[in-house]
Amino acid sequence: MSARYRIFLSSVQKELTEERQALKTFILSDALLRQFFDVFLFEDIPASDRRPDNVYLEEVDRCDLYIGLFGDSYGSEGLNGLSPTEEEFDRATKSAKPRIIFVKNETVSGRHPKMHVLIRKAGDQLIRRRYASIPELTAGVYASLVEYLGRWGAISTGPFDASACRGAALADISEEKVATFLARAQYARGYVHGRETPIRDALVHLSLLDNDRPTNAAILLFGAQPQRFLLSSEVKCLHFHGTEIRKPIPSYQVYKGDLFQLLDDAIDFVMGKLNRAVGTRALSNDAPVTYEIPRDAVAEAIVNAIAHRDYSSNASVQVMLFADRLEVWNPGSLPPSLTIDSLRQPHASVPHNPLIAESLFLTRIVERAGSGILDMIELCAKSGLRSPEFRQDAGSFIQTLWRPLQSSSPEENITAQVGTKLALSQHQVKVLSNCLENSELSKLMSIIGRSDRTKFRHQVLNPLITAGLIEMTIPDKPTSSLQKYRITEKGRIWLTERKQ
Repeated sequence: MSARYRIFLSSVQKELTEERQALKTFILSDALLRQFFDVFLFEDIPASDRRPDNVYLEEVDRCDLYIGLFGDSYGSEGLNGLSPTEEEFDRATKSAKPRIIFVKNETVSGRHPKMHVLIRKAGDQLIRRRYASIPELTAGVYASLVEYLGRWGAISTGPFDASACRGAALADISEEKVATFLARAQYARGYVHGRETPIRDALVHLSLLDNDRPTNAAILLFGAQPQRFLLSSEVKCLHFHGTEIRKPIPSYQVYKGDLFQLLDDAIDFVMGKLNRAVGTRALSNDAPVTYEIPRDAVAEAIVNAIAHRDYSSNASVQVMLFADRLEVWNPGSLPPSLTIDSLRQPHASVPHNPLIAESLFLTRIVERAGSGILDMIELCAKSGLRSPEFRQDAGSFIQTLWRPLQSSSPEENITAQVGTKLALSQHQVKVLSNCLENSELSKLMSIIGRSDRTKFRHQVLNPLITAGLIEMTIPDKPTSSLQKYRITEKGRIWLTERKQ
């Protein structure tokens, strides 16, 4: 039987109640951590005829590990002028307990002077971590507890995303990918580190190094060639005209790359196959496009699969589009604290890969802890679609999003879609007209005088690919240096109709 360690989770400050409860839920729900840890919260003990200060100090003595959460408020002071939080910290220090300290970013209202002193005192004795959100706190505690278990010999290897990636070194991490991530995180969440941060410092702050080696999470997020080390991290996308899996498969793509690339490629694959309606430019220069399944719902399903899958499995994420539905399969199962039914109710976020989830949160790919499934259900309801379905089958968690009922055959729907006169910007028309022959990205950008590759892809190129008007010459390697673009048959029809 595994040795058990008792965690004393400090601070009874009201401002940190949500963090305390979230941490306890996470630790007791995680497949690894719950095997080793029990968590003490002061508010969980029943009423008794004992002084509160005696109770929490006795619990500090009993604990194996002290986790301190320091916020803005100092707390009520006793006769000695100290708050319970500081008394707990001092007792843990005197008893030589291992201590882990997390400091919440200061709010606009400011921090109590005595709390400033306590934070400085802790900083003089040990390394402390700052956090701005519950997902960031959860990821930090997760990494610290895994390190604690390894140090005490309770485990020989850590959980997948926190473990060193076998055979990988810092040289296998792309500096440009890390810099791009930091810029996005700083813009999206006000992340403290910018794109000029040294790569090692950035990985340390994200808890993505294990004894100076990149973890599996680091390789998946920022690796130059992630599939060189983790082959099954690829994503397979399939499109069937009918409602069953049958050969030949009309469209089958296997995408490789880091997690951010996989998300973009898988989402683009689905959106490029769905029917869409194009509105007018009455309210803006860009004509609005409405897809039969909301893009945000599709993105949520794919993000769930890629972020929360079991990466120790040899299976890959599969995204399959049928005539009546979209199915997203990811290896693994729901955590024990969640059930299929509970997904339809407000629930806590219990990420299978907390370090990966934290990076996705920092770039706003993941918005709110535990709300993604509910958002997906609401989006489909607003579009008049059947409610998404969820099931566990053959070692995979499966999400099903339903397409609208079709009144004609798939072939007729495709013909109607091709014949629709899509509204394009002048830049898009120029690019489309110059794709009659295979054209490089730089050439297409020069035609319309663009210099920013990211904006060009987002504003001009990707919408044309999504609409099925142009295609890549090497679709299975989207980032290939040899990649070129050419017009499709649908694009030729659009140009012909425009001339007429």
